[in-house]
Amino acid sequence: MNQLRFLLNDQEISLSEVGASDTLLDHLRLARRLTGTKEGCAEGDCGACTVLVGRMTDGGLIYEPVNACIRLLASCHATHVVTIEHLHGPDGGLHPIQAAMVEHHGSQCGFCTPGIVMALYALWMANPAADAEAVETALQGNICRCTGYEPIVKAALAAGAAGGQAQDALARERQAVAARLAGIRGGRVTVARGADRALIPADADDLAQILLEEPEATLVAGATDVGLWVTKFLRDISPAIFIGHLMKDMAVEGDRIRLGAGLTYSEAAPLIARHVPAAQDYWMRIGGWQVRNMGTIGANIANGSPIGDTPPLLIALGARIVLRRGDARREIALEDFFIDYGKQDRQPGEFVEQVLIPTRPQARIAAYKITKRRDSDITAVAAGFCVTVEGGMITEARLAFGGMAATPRRARAAEAALEGQRFAQAAFEAAARAVANDFQPLTDMRASAEYRATVARNLFRRFWLEQSETGLPVRLRQAVGA
Repeated sequence: MNQLRFLLNDQEISLSEVGASDTLLDHLRLARRLTGTKEGCAEGDCGACTVLVGRMTDGGLIYEPVNACIRLLASCHATHVVTIEHLHGPDGGLHPIQAAMVEHHGSQCGFCTPGIVMALYALWMANPAADAEAVETALQGNICRCTGYEPIVKAALAAGAAGGQAQDALARERQAVAARLAGIRGGRVTVARGADRALIPADADDLAQILLEEPEATLVAGATDVGLWVTKFLRDISPAIFIGHLMKDMAVEGDRIRLGAGLTYSEAAPLIARHVPAAQDYWMRIGGWQVRNMGTIGANIANGSPIGDTPPLLIALGARIVLRRGDARREIALEDFFIDYGKQDRQPGEFVEQVLIPTRPQARIAAYKITKRRDSDITAVAAGFCVTVEGGMITEARLAFGGMAATPRRARAAEAALEGQRFAQAAFEAAARAVANDFQPLTDMRASAEYRATVARNLFRRFWLEQSETGLPVRLRQAVGA
């Protein structure tokens, strides 16, 4: 098929001339004149461009807020894109979210308001009983410099309490929309504008075949990183293979979790919360809600960034990955995948297909993310701790850091300082000193080398304070009014 097809509000769109780098935001504003969706940062950070994208899952049709500025148009095949212009109440007037924003003075300059309304609309549909903390989580990816958020949170709570979700247009039309989307999804799709090509595989087998034919093609999953290559660095990513709809399987198999590489952070979050509860708060600090709905675990690994959020935690847990080329597969430890800056153990035509994570129910686990602001920010230092204690002795320590070297990697000297020692403060003080032998961090715009080294040492002390018998509970986040 040589047409990109999706639903836009109440209209079906068919396009044959689509380039790999075309963004959803540009299509909305320039081609469709739907200018309620704003461009702020053009890097998926401010949320002014938030729209909803409805897609079919095993559980049915779901709608999620995403950043239109870095959502590439080709990834919208067989989805339902909903913009602020589509919102209305049962009587054709303001939608309950919009009415609540007016009543509680949730908008001042108004530039960020459409994106905020769309994020709250998604929350309103998915969680009618949302509390203040859930509202804050929904707004992680929306920056507002006028209101201070309190009136926005009040508006969201008021709209949720008012109800009316069953009468909403997206609820009443859901079955019809699902049927239309089911009729669109089919085989491989190839669209182009001149030599600028975008390919959408039918399934993972089709992806494997395409990569054998075009091993140098750019793989695009959620585009939370690739989108910036386009909008900030003006890179040519053609030919690009769009894979965000693939490899969505997940299962718990004995003492390990098996995750398809195409699972988004949001899709994997319930399993992480259930089987690695100590990492739940860390997981919910990966980007904002919009980024978690787009970014995938496999791509975060395959991209090989030294400040990727998932590798430090997954390495500490002892995760392994399955790499596929054609019909051949191989399994390696995640820590062995990262060779050097920008270099991974991945052959031409090979892609990350699965992530295998031991559950480690007896271990003491923690994950830390150090940033300039708490939510929706890029990591300066990330760390995963997995320490097994038996009879008061540390029998195994797996410690991994991001942002401290050219790749995410284990702190072997610090591990050695812990293993075989009593689970006591002295052991963690020794590990804090030993970590200096593991890393020589760099200074960049996010943090100085000295700051990173200090943070790494202090994380050992924090882990001890949290895990010791006297236990210092650390909760960095409080809901409004708590």
